[in-house]
Amino acid sequence: MTAAPCTPAAPPGRRTPLILRNRAFAAVWLGQVLTQATVRMFQVGVSWWIVAYAVQSARGLASGLFMALCTLPAVVLAPVVARTVAGFAHRSVLRTAAGLAAAVAGGLAVWAQGGGPPLAGVYAAALVLATCQAFFDPCLTTSVPELVDDADIETATGFELSTQSLAGLAGALLGALAVDAAGVAGLAAGCAAAYAGAALLVAGARFRDAAASAESPEQESRRPLRRILGELPYVRRILVCFTAANLFTAAVFVVIPLYTRSVLHGGGGTVALLEASLGAGALVGAFTGTRVPGRPTVAGAWCLGLMAVALALPGLFAHRLVIAGCLAVAGWCAGAVSVRFVALFQRLVPTADKPGFFAVMQAVLGASLPVASLVFGSAGDLFSPRTLCLVQGVGLLPAACALALLGSGAPAPETPVEAEAVGGAR
Repeated sequence: MTAAPCTPAAPPGRRTPLILRNRAFAAVWLGQVLTQATVRMFQVGVSWWIVAYAVQSARGLASGLFMALCTLPAVVLAPVVARTVAGFAHRSVLRTAAGLAAAVAGGLAVWAQGGGPPLAGVYAAALVLATCQAFFDPCLTTSVPELVDDADIETATGFELSTQSLAGLAGALLGALAVDAAGVAGLAAGCAAAYAGAALLVAGARFRDAAASAESPEQESRRPLRRILGELPYVRRILVCFTAANLFTAAVFVVIPLYTRSVLHGGGGTVALLEASLGAGALVGAFTGTRVPGRPTVAGAWCLGLMAVALALPGLFAHRLVIAGCLAVAGWCAGAVSVRFVALFQRLVPTADKPGFFAVMQAVLGASLPVASLVFGSAGDLFSPRTLCLVQGVGLLPAACALALLGSGAPAPETPVEAEAVGGAR
């Protein structure tokens, strides 16, 4: 298997950062930053547009429905995504997803500039953009071995996760501000330019020849996903715990704009501050998550418990800076947990099984997101956002306890490969 083009190796102890010595990975990484920042910017911007400008009554239900549409494709299309990522060149999948998203965002910008799209039109555009991202994200994770040397896979994975948080921070910061300054037309135009740039970056990157990876014995023994999860009960139970936790953590994206308007009486700048606090915390958590001591399940349980407190406090204290600090802590917990568990899954799942696994992992973890968006959005029309914050915090505690009990098993990993991987992740 040939290595991806990169610059000459640096002297021992002074190795050049991965994105500087591997141009292919750097280009795809920039594409990742652009697409993930853009989809986040669109979601935050449209959520604020719905609450502040477009809807006069039932704002919670309207914003909850929007967020549900943004999370639905990753769940419903998981089998299609898995087959596509496994059956087509990864560069083609990434390029096509970004290019189609650019066309849709551009069309929405023209439509909005011509007189303003109806709410249904914005919902339809959001559904298509979320569909494109549902293909882009698992394909990007799967393609990492085609871009870097074997010794750099963990570095690339950590870099990918940390920059995902960076992209989310940038998008969350710009979304509401863009809507306040330029409306949906300006927001969509910026999204179209970013998606087009990502498509060009991916198209110019050189991936390893797919035929080379096909020579791997693991490719010859690709197994159904049900069998993979059946042989990794530890992974399966972790996914169940986080799916339950997501019922309450995902609601934060619906609660923030409602809380800003009803409790803080702020504008797009306040939404940007709160979303940026959440994203900044996630970014720091992605960089420092590997330093959290203990087994992944124990560390994850403590992080979920701390997140429960952070999400509940805004229900008791309605001060802008207090809320921003709580969201930063909650974001840190989410970022740290993501790094620990994605790195664990990278060790546990065979390379040939990763396309299907990461697509279905995204679907399983995302299965609760549409439900959470609709339930908390509808509840936002009946209850105060402060009450919703308390419900979020209380609802996270059972998931944290379940993860802690999973980690206290003797032993929790039930197969040799799980035991080896978890031991390496301590």
